[in-house]
Amino acid sequence: MCIRSVRRIAHLVLLASCAVVLAGCSLFSSPDPRFEPAPLTTYPAGATVSKIWSVSLGSGGGYGFAPVVVGDAVYAAAPSGKVSKIDLSSGRVDWQTATKKGLTAGVGSDGTVTAVAEVDGTVVAFDGNGHETWRARASSEVNIPPTVGEGVVAVRSSDYRIQAFDEATGKPLWDVQRPGPALALKTNMQMILVQGLLISGLPNGHLIAINAHTGSVQWEGPVSISEGATDLERISDVVGTPQVQGSALCGVTYQGHISCFDVAQGGRLMWSQAFSSTTGMTSDAQQLYVSDQRSVVYAFNLADGHQVWKQDALRNRRLSAPAVVHPGVAVGDLDGYVHILSRADGHLLGRIQVGGGAILSPLLATDRGILVQTGNGDLDLVGVN
Repeated sequence: MCIRSVRRIAHLVLLASCAVVLAGCSLFSSPDPRFEPAPLTTYPAGATVSKIWSVSLGSGGGYGFAPVVVGDAVYAAAPSGKVSKIDLSSGRVDWQTATKKGLTAGVGSDGTVTAVAEVDGTVVAFDGNGHETWRARASSEVNIPPTVGEGVVAVRSSDYRIQAFDEATGKPLWDVQRPGPALALKTNMQMILVQGLLISGLPNGHLIAINAHTGSVQWEGPVSISEGATDLERISDVVGTPQVQGSALCGVTYQGHISCFDVAQGGRLMWSQAFSSTTGMTSDAQQLYVSDQRSVVYAFNLADGHQVWKQDALRNRRLSAPAVVHPGVAVGDLDGYVHILSRADGHLLGRIQVGGGAILSPLLATDRGILVQTGNGDLDLVGVN
């Protein structure tokens, strides 16, 4: 995770551990043992975790990159500019192409159109065979994956503007912009499409739902409200991917809250708890799963927000956004390990090291296993039994 300023050209790139505890982020201070990654422990294995296949996507990784699954196909991209379609079952590469420049975000796909964002803010679309079909310029750099569907390719740029382009032609359709804070996080964030609505978190701590066809804002609500005397204290980005379970819409912020709204009742607030996450959460029909800024993992009851369990064995291991997979919850860490925790009580079930350094991309659960995009540009399918 890093922090970027929209008032200055330079980005303030910080290590995630420093962003969590800014007061201790000094080149000249001794490491604080309170923030050292917890050592890995031994425990009785409750699950068998193994790598099923691995594919090279190119080189590099980052927060703006996450795989997408459509049917039996996986779409993924790497900062080096390669875009790939891969068979989920076998790991066979069906096609692989490359953009003219490096990428800052990718991918979005509905199986017909696949979109990525180049370093200069150019959105590039490919057809089902991997052939480039159009290019369009976003208003500024794009650091979260595009969202594709409902006839649009939607992106959120670094000036806090959400833009939609015609999926077939790249023609600009609409844009929505909200005032943004002086500082914002550069971390894992994603938008989703649900029943014709594009749902996105915002750096001001709000969730917003936009009609994907017209660009009209259907609803907007605060997950948290920025507080503090300084720009750093007022950072309150919605992080990760908004969660939808039935009529519940949930989001979590950095230095703020985790909140759920009932969309069936006009977006009424169901519950809210003070919380701070840097990577976001996942959910099932009963619970939300999320790690805090110190990598302590929690489960909250979806209906009323009460804490179900807490697991601190992975403290300070800079966990990735989680994924729900039978029989547990998976998270990646700073050393390229994938850990499986029990959904029932949070105890550790198993782990595997996929390598490639820190796992920054969110894990993606599929019916075949967990997709892990590594820091060195590989995509791995990890099976859990």
